[in-house]
Amino acid sequence: MMQRKIFAAAVLAALGISAVQAQQKEIKVGVIYDYTGAFAAGGSEAAGLGTKIAIDMLNEKGGVEGYKIVPIYADAQSKTEVAINEMTRLLDQEKVNLIMGVYSSAHCVPMAQRADASKKFMWANVCVASAVFKDKKLSYVFRPQVHSDQFGEASCSYIAENAKEKLGMDPKKVKVAIIYEDGPYGAGVAMGNESKCKSLGMEVVLKEGYAATSPDLSSLVTKLKRARADILLHTGYNPDITLFLRQSREQGLKFKGIIGHGAGYGQIGKLTETFGADVNYFFNVDPVAAQLLDPKTLKPGMGDLTKEMVKRYQAVKGPAEVPPHASMGFNQSWILFTDVLPRAIRKHGGIDAEALRKASLETDIPVGGTIQGYGVKFFAPGTPMAGQNERSSPVVMQYVNGRTYIAWPKAIRTTDPIFPFPKGHPYAQ
Repeated sequence: MMQRKIFAAAVLAALGISAVQAQQKEIKVGVIYDYTGAFAAGGSEAAGLGTKIAIDMLNEKGGVEGYKIVPIYADAQSKTEVAINEMTRLLDQEKVNLIMGVYSSAHCVPMAQRADASKKFMWANVCVASAVFKDKKLSYVFRPQVHSDQFGEASCSYIAENAKEKLGMDPKKVKVAIIYEDGPYGAGVAMGNESKCKSLGMEVVLKEGYAATSPDLSSLVTKLKRARADILLHTGYNPDITLFLRQSREQGLKFKGIIGHGAGYGQIGKLTETFGADVNYFFNVDPVAAQLLDPKTLKPGMGDLTKEMVKRYQAVKGPAEVPPHASMGFNQSWILFTDVLPRAIRKHGGIDAEALRKASLETDIPVGGTIQGYGVKFFAPGTPMAGQNERSSPVVMQYVNGRTYIAWPKAIRTTDPIFPFPKGHPYAQ
């Protein structure tokens, strides 16, 4: 055995290759999600698993351009200061080549600024606040994910396009109420809601934020009862949504429809577990859960990729429906490792932040080229949203008897939406 090792070392030496060089090269990736705390059940854990599945699949195929992906997973614990500290630890102590993940926009905004100031590369998979990029002039932070302005616009557009047919109302007669957790995520979506709904002529009868950690939202429910809105637009995380819905039911709050915007509203399993049929016919705005799309509308191979993701996710979590956040974690990771990283290595000389930045700016994936349907091209340096994907787009989904269907845009919908709430529904006016 010793003679074989000596012989192998001699061969490598003769070729001018050290034993270390002969080993597979590595790219160390700091993956930060909230695996514990309030955000875990709101989609962060699902996104983390989606990211892990993508990394596992690529490593099983030998990695990327000779590099093995070495993920170092960190738990932000649903706390901003922990997220920032973990990013610092991963960069300074673990010496990761890049940071990716991040569920909460409240974490994402300061993390992005710190990473960019340090000229460290960050790839945002899930956080949606437009404030992460808007007028920040970031150079080393990129996000293929949808942003909050688009969330706010989508729900209002859905109402306007369906008001006459479904509600029997002119869109300009529809009254909407906007409530939101007052962090960057909720405030960003609410701003988009208000701007778009007003531009479409709808009356915003109430717009109010609240702390996601609030122990009591009954006063907000009382204000909503007085406002008499037709449609509620709500942006929140899992705990505050749960509290709000419970107190709304207790106080007899009624609407024609409720449209949520990702996070807690993206977790149909958790909502159904808590409220049962009460959440039937709720709407949710989010990047689409990939398994809901017709594979024929996507680039060849995307459908098979989705099937494998779903198979692996359900092997861990059981046969329940796979939430949109799993697709977000997987899709964004897949884009980085199969589009950006190979180009950084081949064309720009490696895996440092500058090479990854240059490769990201050259990304040009057409619509249909990802498992979530949208394409990827980043706004250029010098523009207000530099680093954000200009081709991203959300959909409006509806929950019907525990299943998720696409309700908007009409061209790809998989159900004729049930709107307003049918008679007898606990929240029906």
